[in-house]
Amino acid sequence: MPRELWKGAIRFGLVHIPVSLYPAEQSEELSFTMLDKRDLQPVGYKRYNKSTGDEVAYEDIVKGYEYEKGQYVTLDKADFKRANVEATQTVDIIGFVDAKEIPPYYLESPYYLAPGKHGDKGYALLREVLERTGKVALATVVIRTRQHIAALYPHNNVLVLNTLRYQNELRPAKDVEVPKDLKDAKVQPNEIKMAERLIGDMSMKWEPKEYHDTYRDDLLKLIEEKASGRLKAAPKSKRAPREAEVIDFAKLLERSLATRKRGPAAANDEEAAPRRGAGAERRRAPAAKVRRKAAGARAATSHRRAA
Repeated sequence: MPRELWKGAIRFGLVHIPVSLYPAEQSEELSFTMLDKRDLQPVGYKRYNKSTGDEVAYEDIVKGYEYEKGQYVTLDKADFKRANVEATQTVDIIGFVDAKEIPPYYLESPYYLAPGKHGDKGYALLREVLERTGKVALATVVIRTRQHIAALYPHNNVLVLNTLRYQNELRPAKDVEVPKDLKDAKVQPNEIKMAERLIGDMSMKWEPKEYHDTYRDDLLKLIEEKASGRLKAAPKSKRAPREAEVIDFAKLLERSLATRKRGPAAANDEEAAPRRGAGAERRRAPAAKVRRKAAGARAATSHRRAA
């Protein structure tokens, strides 16, 4: 179980549900140490006083806010709580909305809420009502000295608190150039129907355990090879950058649908084919000659043995 961030409560109306807040994310990023390339010794970072140049011990460092040029007021952990004790220990529900009303790009960081002492009944009741109504609770919460707007929803018997981005933290989409409509993009009715069929054929169940960071795996493998002195030469990129070209989507959709009918293996072969291009044709000829020579050599050997 991850470390508890704080104990507090969910509040809505006169209802008060004791809960504990836990982080739901865990970092799987590889950790690298900064080294001096001359002797591969770790490089350290010093905290120092910019006025005197003297190193400052960690316990002597405080947080300060510059309210005027060169004038600071210092704050400690108690000050952050003292500013609003209730805000730092409560999930205040301000209302309920349909889940589909919150666009996915507003979602920021997930946290788990677990019931505190005497909180089981209220926790289970809120979880069940949210499940039955299909609603998501909108709430305010302070996490690590910053107030967030958050969505509270049930998932596999656990109440999840997902902090949301504020609207002013998202760039306006109006600055992005996109086609106005289907007519503007010159999309044909038959292309829509084929695209819908292809999406239907490729529909699947969401199984998160089937996905993992393949780049991280490849990087770990490279690190192991380097450590054991077995590092191979870097492979050439399979995909060369291509200039923009006019694409016949109708033909591509027809081919995609046809290969889906023949099965996954055919679909994989079809997807690989465009990457091979004309170079593959040129490579096939020498390969065929090699095979014919090998076959001739085997036949001659068999003839000598028979003799």
